[in-house]
Amino acid sequence: MSDWDFLYEMNERGYGPEEIADAAGCGVAPWEWEHISGEWIDSQFEGASEAGASSVATKQSFQSRDGFPFSVLKQAEILDDLVECATRHFENTGRYLQIWGELGEIYAEIKFGLRRHGTHMAGSDGTIAGKLVEVKTISPEKAGDHVLVKSQGDFEQLLIVRIDRDFQFQGKLFDRSELKGLNGKFLRGRLKDESSKS
Repeated sequence: MSDWDFLYEMNERGYGPEEIADAAGCGVAPWEWEHISGEWIDSQFEGASEAGASSVATKQSFQSRDGFPFSVLKQAEILDDLVECATRHFENTGRYLQIWGELGEIYAEIKFGLRRHGTHMAGSDGTIAGKLVEVKTISPEKAGDHVLVKSQGDFEQLLIVRIDRDFQFQGKLFDRSELKGLNGKFLRGRLKDESSKS
């Protein structure tokens, strides 16, 4: 007798095709499964809150800038669509669409968890893990790997996002203390370009 004869027995006992397929997938007949009693399950929840998971309240439901609902999945789809559109535009015209800042900030939302402020809020673009963050994007049109930010900004961290000619993204988050000062008015951050190390 083979190890799978119980599948025929399940058919004879009146089990349906889905149940037989499930048993074939795990290799065990339903009557061989260890029975877990309702009492044992209840005992595992003794002393737990009866309110359930839905009772967990957040301080405030998060919404992205200007009150639009925030969805990382939606933002990933939008970023993909924008990059595809920008790529097609470049292939057709040889010119880049000038949407680098927005692409960089959407990437920051997805990759780093940036939560953007409302439109036109000066000093920083949003927060990451509660810290004020300024996002600077380096486009494929720029050869350098550094950015300048105004030292008067109230940001605590700088996120540099680089987009290369193949529309590949790279990002690095710096604490403000890691930035170099330049004449007091600007701070300089540098993203090490991996391709230049060859």
